[in-house]
Amino acid sequence: MKDRIADNMLQQLLTRTDEYSVIATMNLNGDYMSDAAGAQIGGLGIAPGINRGHGRCLAEPVHGSAPKYAGEDKVNPTAMILSGREMLDYLGWSDAADLVRDAVEETIASGKVTYDLHRQIEGGEKLATSEFADAVVDKIDELA
Repeated sequence: MKDRIADNMLQQLLTRTDEYSVIATMNLNGDYMSDAAGAQIGGLGIAPGINRGHGRCLAEPVHGSAPKYAGEDKVNPTAMILSGREMLDYLGWSDAADLVRDAVEETIASGKVTYDLHRQIEGGEKLATSEFADAVVDKIDELA
């Protein structure tokens, strides 16, 4: 456990990403850091979140709800799927958690992505929310 000044910690998070897997901080600083870290991996649409403490936990995407996209079958469900994966891991279901993680990684690596990642992946196949979720489920079936 190491103390850091918030601005220095943000710099280290962006330049030494491999040195940090868990960061305990106050809410506001954590919000800044999670948004910056999310940008490093492709955006908040793929960033899971988990809040743990005193025998309880809440898993949720780090992004907001984006109500302007409601009903459009457009948004990236990866953050929600990976938040569920974090909950499985918290519950001790590590095999299931690993399977979900591997399925998401392999689906994205195959170029099957939603619109937000499609802009970043040359030659990728742009999928709707439901199509991407189906592709992940198909990959889980294949890997299981």
